[in-house]
Amino acid sequence: MTKPVSDVAFTPAVKAAQERFGSRAGYARMAQKGGWRHTITPDLAAFLAQRDSLYLATAAADGQPYIQHRGGPPGFLRPLDDHTLAFADFSGNRQYISYGNLSENDRAFIFVMDYANRQRIKLWGHARMVDDDPALLAKLADPDYAGKPERALVFHLEAWDSNCPQHIPRLYSEHDVALALSKQSRMIEQLQAELAKLRGD
Repeated sequence: MTKPVSDVAFTPAVKAAQERFGSRAGYARMAQKGGWRHTITPDLAAFLAQRDSLYLATAAADGQPYIQHRGGPPGFLRPLDDHTLAFADFSGNRQYISYGNLSENDRAFIFVMDYANRQRIKLWGHARMVDDDPALLAKLADPDYAGKPERALVFHLEAWDSNCPQHIPRLYSEHDVALALSKQSRMIEQLQAELAKLRGD
């Protein structure tokens, strides 16, 4: 029998915890109905096309975890096919922790947040750093973005799931706030001009 896709996260220990705290039956039913998805669907691609940052989790061979923030222009995490995502890895503080971790343990996890709409997507898979593929890097790089791409990270998707919005703070990007304030300023100017006209100023 094929294992449910969610088993990538629901290990025996996790299932035991779910059983203990009363949530196992619901997740078992979810798995029987197909559970999580394992391909890049149009709705996932559309969600990622709007995102300009993510969190990448890796672990060393001995299990020591590490989470790193990665950013770029909107849509920098791009589908290459139905099971593969990739992004240009820009120069940073040169610690190379994710790079080193992936060289000995290719398991990886990507966590993508949309704070404005209070939505999060979780992606499980395997990843590798690619240093020697100029064509791939050119495909992923955005010439209008200020960051300097050094390599590509290629992520093979095993499973993905979305979460409920509970406890996610609603945050807006500087760009979104500036756009909203610009519209408000234009409206105020228009109303002031109309008021001045009515007053005969």
